[in-house]
Amino acid sequence: MDSQWKKKTLLITVGLGAALGILAGLILVQRSEQTQTPPQLTAGDGVKVGLGVLGVLRLLSDLINK
Repeated sequence: MDSQWKKKTLLITVGLGAALGILAGLILVQRSEQTQTPPQLTAGDGVKVGLGVLGVLRLLSDLINK
């Protein structure tokens, strides 16, 4: 009984993560089509995205711990 909520939580968060990843890919493709250039992601862009994701995770963690 105790692990049931854990499984549900993980399934929901996996689904949300996949949906956000698909949305991000669609935005990237749409912007690429508008500019008629292939997407060019630099290492700096990757660092910015990574830090943004870490910031969101930290906010979620702070909300849960209150």
